[in-house]
Amino acid sequence: MNPTKITFYMAPMSSATPVDSALRELDVPHETVRLDLKAGDQKKPEFLALNPNGKVPTMVIDGAPMHEALAIMHFLGDRFGVEKGLWPRAGTADHRTATSWSTWAYVTLPPMLMLFNVAGGPRSPAALHHPPLVDFALAELRQRFGALEAHLADRPFILGESYSLADLIVGSSLLWAQVCGAPISEFPRVQALTQRVGDRPAVRDAWQAT
Repeated sequence: MNPTKITFYMAPMSSATPVDSALRELDVPHETVRLDLKAGDQKKPEFLALNPNGKVPTMVIDGAPMHEALAIMHFLGDRFGVEKGLWPRAGTADHRTATSWSTWAYVTLPPMLMLFNVAGGPRSPAALHHPPLVDFALAELRQRFGALEAHLADRPFILGESYSLADLIVGSSLLWAQVCGAPISEFPRVQALTQRVGDRPAVRDAWQAT
């Protein structure tokens, strides 16, 4: 297989951090370009030509750009994770499980976390606070965490006994949920997975990168 040239556009402590973790976990050779979001690097024409949304992460692979953290991590899993035993081969039952739960982590879980933050978070303007919406979001979050708790009833990781990129993807969203004050501690298996992911050197190093 020919080498893949990758340029990774990121900013520390952003939506690019899980991708940074994945690159570290998979030990993927790449060039990193750090953007200064406060200075508006993401709004410059040369960056918008790569990602018209003006967001990180963005990745250029053999000259072709792609964006959205989940899409990028699925690419990394398919391209690099299979041979390392960290991502299931396409077409297998495990691959369907991995893509289902990783999509859950980026599509099903975040809207309620966002609502929880906006309606009652300490960084949200007081004018947006609305206790009934907080209660609604909490009920929905408990339902979502409960579904993951049930999946983990007979396994320590998303795919069974071994850690995979699926755990990193799901765990990254859980770590964010934990920072937001979501009730993860009410679900011991979910809490344990969050801790296991947070303890991975690749995850710690990415979160601590400046």
